[in-house]
Amino acid sequence: MLKKLRIKFIALNMATVAVVLAVIFSAICVINYQQSVASVHEAMSNAIAFTESKNHPMTDGDTQGQEGARGQDAGDPGQGQEQDAGDPDERADGDREDDGARHGTPPQIGGGPAGSGPHIPVAVYRILKSGSYALAGSAASASIADDVLEKAISQLANAPDGSGELADLGLFYEKRTSDTGIARVAFADVSSANGWQTLALTLAGVGVVALAIFFVISVFFSRWALRPVKRAWEQQRQFVADASHELKTPLTVILANTSILMSHPERTIASQSQWVESTQAEGERMQGLVADLLLLARLDAEETDIVKSKPKERIDLSNLVEGELLQFESVAFEHAIELESNVDEGIAVQGSIERLRRLVTTLLDNACKYAGDNGKVRVELHAQNGSARFIVHNTGSLISAEDLRHVFDRFYRADKARTSGAGGFGLGLSIAKEVAEEHGGTITAKSSDEEGTTFTATLPTA
Repeated sequence: MLKKLRIKFIALNMATVAVVLAVIFSAICVINYQQSVASVHEAMSNAIAFTESKNHPMTDGDTQGQEGARGQDAGDPGQGQEQDAGDPDERADGDREDDGARHGTPPQIGGGPAGSGPHIPVAVYRILKSGSYALAGSAASASIADDVLEKAISQLANAPDGSGELADLGLFYEKRTSDTGIARVAFADVSSANGWQTLALTLAGVGVVALAIFFVISVFFSRWALRPVKRAWEQQRQFVADASHELKTPLTVILANTSILMSHPERTIASQSQWVESTQAEGERMQGLVADLLLLARLDAEETDIVKSKPKERIDLSNLVEGELLQFESVAFEHAIELESNVDEGIAVQGSIERLRRLVTTLLDNACKYAGDNGKVRVELHAQNGSARFIVHNTGSLISAEDLRHVFDRFYRADKARTSGAGGFGLGLSIAKEVAEEHGGTITAKSSDEEGTTFTATLPTA
């Protein structure tokens, strides 16, 4: 079951992280694509604005570019193209090559501020009223194949001003018509906005590596997180086995006693008292186990927590401890245990007398069980710094360091040397710990060869 739980835990974590990464990376790619498209349209708009500009002084550095542009425009315009100088509409618009050389400079690249975007190749063409077209040379940083250009111009000749994409030709475009009727169209390749594809591949690789790393981390943390659950599960299984064994024996005795009683209905109760007494003893043993289980269940339920659901009362802890010591004197005498006590008078606490009595009796019973015959038990109760310190010390067999760490765990039983013949279900000390904590206190345990075993419960005084 725990293995399946761990697998589900890892699978759920991996699925969650994968979905989150996919959403984040997709959003990054979409934003990158939108920004790239915006940059392309901005570059095309700037290129068109340049061809419309006038009175831009030409610098020495622009001579070569202008001469190249002039050479382009002055050459054979090719199919469907005319030379700029021969069109009167162009002259009226102020976009002749000579005017461009005198009044405009092409867009410059390099030397920009840190973080400026990459240069985007743009081709700008003028579409005249007659339907012919020509390259606006000084504003162009790219060229288009003749067959592609002819299809693009034919599609945009009668199209309204604006921007968009010619998907079949792989081009972005922006068209703007001047007051003279000359239309300027800027083109950019769709690949200029495809940087998101490289980014997507990079993010996919990063995602795969991140998932692999997170998988390793999830496996480690799943084992770490489920370690207490595994320990509690194993302890509970052991407890169920022990409790079943403990319940099986008295049930068997009770059924056997009942069978004997029923087989001799003519006999008096007095003559059958041994079977009756045996049945009662086994029933009380079963009742004790069930009572412990119910008490732990109540401690876990906040709505039935006695400290929260019922008013606190002022309890004379000194009298409570003295009274319980009297009850254990016969137990100590029976096992030749030396029982010493040093209880200060007048120490009071707030809480439940039933629960606090259970704490005191648990620690006293535990000490008497494991002190052994001819052992020694010492009980102390003192007030110190606003707290009542209840200390129970016993000689006898010690608690190992490994067991000492789990001695207050539920369903935990120490090594067989301590539990053999002593009975118990591994619930007493865990109940004592719960009682101390619900009263705002703590309980600790120490065990060593030099000092023996000591349990100390600290509770706030009233």
